Amino acid sequence: MHLLDPGHIRYPWLAEAPAINRPYRKKEFGEASEGLGIEKIVFMEVDAHDDDGLKEVAWVTELAKEEPRLQGIVAFAPLERGEAVRQYLAELVKYPLVKGARRLIQAEGPGFCIQPDFIAGVKLLPEFGLSFDICIKHYQMGDVLKLVEQCSEVAFVLDHVGKPDIKGHLLDPWRAEITTLAGFPNVSCKISGMVTEADHQNWTRDDLKPYIDHVIQAFGPERVMFGGDWPVSTLATTYAGWLEALQWAVQDLPDEDKHKLFHKNGSTFYSL
Repeated sequence: MHLLDPGHIRYPWLAEAPAINRPYRKKEFGEASEGLGIEKIVFMEVDAHDDDGLKEVAWVTELAKEEPRLQGIVAFAPLERGEAVRQYLAELVKYPLVKGARRLIQAEGPGFCIQPDFIAGVKLLPEFGLSFDICIKHYQMGDVLKLVEQCSEVAFVLDHVGKPDIKGHLLDPWRAEITTLAGFPNVSCKISGMVTEADHQNWTRDDLKPYIDHVIQAFGPERVMFGGDWPVSTLATTYAGWLEALQWAVQDLPDEDKHKLFHKNGSTFYSL
């Protein structure tokens, strides 16, 4: 999940998202998730201004002192700096809650994540005990396959099932590329961010199910994990609405596999 405080941290992209251009902190999350049984929380960086990346980590670290469920942070890291990002990563890991890094790829052009410096930056992450969250649009999957192929020592997780075109009911070539990506044993998949890739006003559970079924089949019960993507998800539903849709979609899974999806795998991957 995310937390936002536009009065404290700069988020340039919020200017284009007026519906959520306001604070989302502990109080708002508590209201959105009340009664849902959340036991552990991972904070995901929110594409703050590059110069505010470490400031965001410091802010969330302070919030965690009042919210014991907040046990992990995935922080922004400018990995395109290559070897020069080493000092930045050293600063990040001074904060014990930092478990992984993310550098958004979704808004970048073709070839961004396979440029030599970016790959060199990603390859540094295991040295600092950090994983990497892959956040892309579905049409960038080809580049991601080339990135992952060159970084066998890095623990990856694909965010938002690769943001397929759910609104357009487009399954291919996303489906084949997911199968290929799942063939790399160091890659997991986060089932999240799906309602915002569907028709915000008119999506149904049936729209989501083919995508959910495929990633679970491809990655298996050991390498999939639930993600809330709150408050971005509120553009299309409530926190409870997304959770209920996913619970419906996986209702036929064995209880053990549901526990892995909703609790164990995320907790293990992020070393909570």
